[in-house]
Amino acid sequence: MQELTGFLTGPGGVLAGWNESLVVFLIMGAIASIILGYASLYAGVTSVVERKIAGRMQSRLGPNKVWIKGLFQFLADGLKNIQKEDIIPDEADKPLFRIAPYIVFAGMLMSWATLPFGFNLIPADINIGILYIFAVTSLNVVGILMAGWASNNKWSTIGGIRAAAQIVSYEIPSGLAALTVILLAGSLSMQSIISGQGAMPWEWYISHNPFTMISFFIMFTSLLAEGNRTPFDIPEAESELVSGYNTEYSGMRFLMFFFAEWANMWVMSAIMTTLFLGGWQSPWNIQVSLLGQSLEVTGILIFAAKALLVTFIIIWLRWTLPRLRVDQLMTLCWKYLTPIAFVNIVGVLFWSVYFPKGNQIVAMLISAFFALVFLVFLYKVVVVNLIQMKAKIDLNMIP
Repeated sequence: MQELTGFLTGPGGVLAGWNESLVVFLIMGAIASIILGYASLYAGVTSVVERKIAGRMQSRLGPNKVWIKGLFQFLADGLKNIQKEDIIPDEADKPLFRIAPYIVFAGMLMSWATLPFGFNLIPADINIGILYIFAVTSLNVVGILMAGWASNNKWSTIGGIRAAAQIVSYEIPSGLAALTVILLAGSLSMQSIISGQGAMPWEWYISHNPFTMISFFIMFTSLLAEGNRTPFDIPEAESELVSGYNTEYSGMRFLMFFFAEWANMWVMSAIMTTLFLGGWQSPWNIQVSLLGQSLEVTGILIFAAKALLVTFIIIWLRWTLPRLRVDQLMTLCWKYLTPIAFVNIVGVLFWSVYFPKGNQIVAMLISAFFALVFLVFLYKVVVVNLIQMKAKIDLNMIP
């Protein structure tokens, strides 16, 4: 910020002679506007892409009419919701009802402040970046619980309570999984974590040792639960709660919840890319100069490609896996992910002591083996349990 301010207000700068405090305020406003615009565009396009992927996977039609093969469907949806009446139930707590969607949206948008996009391309590179993200995203549970309670609807209240139980619970394994990377990087800064990795896959933290490989899957699972994505969409649960915490909402307030969910997919993907997948590290280096700052184009593109790949996997899982029951959801968190995350922390400490400069390729192969064992274990716990449960229900329905 200081370098950019000096470049703009210094001799020959575009804003030479301007008050520096005013320039800093204008720069912050411009950056916030850019982030809001990118988040809005990303959320809109992702909503279309998700429905198209769902159509492909489930052999049904997706958006295909508005402009080129339905690409502008999100603009039509936005205009439709803007024109809808904003209905507030008579018995609702009106102030809380009105503000709840904006708290959820603010929690999502504030987290973008410390998300890196490339080398020297980050809104705010603070030394507690990942801790800041975990802190501000916790506002989501406040907004969702507020929306459910203020609606004065029993289904909405149940959805809000479920959200509180789910999101608060899964913050623990996600934080513990992130701690394994923090121990290796020695920093909470997002850019410093990326700098501790290399461009090649065997130089990423995901393949550093078996415990970070498992932490990757724990973090990914926990972020799905914190983002209310299937199979962890218990707070919504349309089939049992008639949309849950947002049942009484309409118009743009209703859309704000899903807008935040779609934009939050970039937050989830960027966190995974930063912590485990090497971030913007690139084997090539093509730089351009912008406002006195040197930007690595290849790093920006590589980071975006990794994040979009993770986003695709998140969407893919939504239209593949069935929803968990509440007891299964909490059991997975407290009986499996949290204890394993604690073991991972101890394992990373021992690995760092006894193998400080071990063979990275061997470590990656061992990590892949442990990850395969872990995935088989999750499959046994979750999928097989669901199949057995469905079989019991079908047998009970036979007259």
